[in-house]
Order: sequence, then C-alpha cells, then structure tokens
Amino acid sequence: MSVNYLWRLFATALCFFMFGFVSFLVWAILFPVVALFLGEGIAKKRRSRHLMHWVLRGYIELMRILGVLHYQIEGSDRLNRPGCLIVANHPSLIDVVFLLSLTRNATCIVKPALLRNPFMRIPIRAVGYLYADDPKKLMEACAGELHEGSSLIIFPEGTRTTPGKPVKFQRGAANIALKSGAKILPVRIDCSPTTLTKHEKWYQIPPKRALFRIRVGDDIDPRPYAENDLRSIAARNLTHDLERYLTASDRGTKE
Repeated sequence: MSVNYLWRLFATALCFFMFGFVSFLVWAILFPVVALFLGEGIAKKRRSRHLMHWVLRGYIELMRILGVLHYQIEGSDRLNRPGCLIVANHPSLIDVVFLLSLTRNATCIVKPALLRNPFMRIPIRAVGYLYADDPKKLMEACAGELHEGSSLIIFPEGTRTTPGKPVKFQRGAANIALKSGAKILPVRIDCSPTTLTKHEKWYQIPPKRALFRIRVGDDIDPRPYAENDLRSIAARNLTHDLERYLTASDRGTKE
C-alpha cells in the first residue's frame, strides 16, 4: 500500500469520526442553546437550515483539505432560488451532504425512525426536515414547503446506485412536481472513481482520490406533462424523462 493510500484511509476514518463528533457537539449540545436566539416559526426554520448549510459546507471542505476527495461544481447559483424541487441521482453516501452544503434553505425527506434518536430529534424538527408514514400527508408537506419558498431535495432512486446495476426511478418526485407546480431542477452527480456506494463500507476507499462532479441543469416545467394526460400517466412520463436525463452517460445528450 502506498503512503497516499494509507493517508486517505486515515483521513477517511478521521472524517467519519468528526462527522459524528461534530453532529453530537453542534446538534445535541450547542443547538438547544443557539435555538433560543433563532426566533420562531418559519424564521427559526430558515435560520436553522442556514446553520446546517454552513456546518456541512465546512465538513466538505475538511474532506477536500485532507485529500479524501475533490470536486467540481457547475451552476450552483441556481440551487438557491426559492421553491426549487432539486432532483438528483444518488451514486454516493455523501450526495445529500454536498447538496445541503450548497443550498441555504433546503429540506429533505428523512425516515420517521430517526425521530426516535434523542440527538437527531431536535435538529430534524428545528430544521424542518420532512417525515411521514402516510404518503398523502408527506406529499402535502412537500408541496407546502415548495409553496413556502423552500428548496426540496429528492433522490428518486430511493437509495444509492449499485454500480453496474440498472437504475429505476420512483415516481415520488414527479408526483410532487405535478401537485405543487414547482419546476424541477435536475442535478447530475458523478463520482470517479466510485466511493461510498451501496453495500460499500467506509474503509473500502478507491485507489485514488475521488472526484465529484456536480452539474446543475436547466429547469424542467412539469405543467406540459399534465396538459393531456391523467396524473398517473404524466408522472410516469416525467419520471422516465428524469431517469434518462440524470443517468445518461453523456449529460450533454438528451435522448
């Protein structure tokens, strides 16, 4: 093993430790105190998200400085427009960390089980991340966030991509777009060599530093899909087009 490989393995372990330690320090110890000065209601939620944005931005920079990864980002300014439905492919564990670090007022969907974690319950509720066991209630909550001017991050694969396996998008993102009327902002994430994919442990690092390329595309208006079709057909067609756009080997070519 080369010195570079051993350093990246150590740095990766350090970054995972720091993520857990900083999460505990910020959200379990410091945040309950800071929250007293963040106001109430929507204002508190947006300020909490801004704090999350800066914490995760610092984490991404730590990984870059330590040599764990490097990245290239195109069109990041478009992520901070109000009411964006950000739809991305999902090749790596840290995709959501990247997107939250780039978007100041973003929410995402988390598993309701996380609310049973006493350290995660406070920040999830304060930041306003979405959770619901009832799909109808979750859909309404997503549409409400978009109408409120928040950005919503969704990975329509539902889980991380398994390299070499076919990709199949679920229709949740399309249904949210059709219900809310919000324009979709597609984000293509590429990672070379692959790292932190599904079923891959943190210590199974790539042979060289991973390069993340994050490319923000042009808006996709969902309204034309709903003009002549039933909602179910419109959602299927929109999902199919999103899948082709975000998983094409050449992003510059739409089929």
